Amino acid sequence: MKHDTITINKEIIPYTFEILLADEIYNLRIDYNNTADLFTVTLSKDGEVVCVEPIIYGIPLFKDLFQPDKYPALEIVPIDESGQETKVTFDNLSTTVLLIIDNGGDEVE
Repeated sequence: MKHDTITINKEIIPYTFEILLADEIYNLRIDYNNTADLFTVTLSKDGEVVCVEPIIYGIPLFKDLFQPDKYPALEIVPIDESGQETKVTFDNLSTTVLLIIDNGGDEVE
């Protein structure tokens, strides 16, 4: 099953990039806490920080706080489609665990 993905460049963290999601421009800032082995993503739109969330395996980003007109109208889920990984770590993010964008086509399992 082929999905769009968001690739995280771990070599330049922390960093911010612009991305088109559901026909709207957002900024994503990626940070990493080495002690906790935890990535966070800051979602911004029109220069305003919308939220900061941890990247947790299998949990869609921005789902709990969804507000129309502020959040992307699609799901972004960190998963390993091979089913071998069960958590997000520095070693596996963007290697085996990918940020899968569900554009409303095939369901992400």
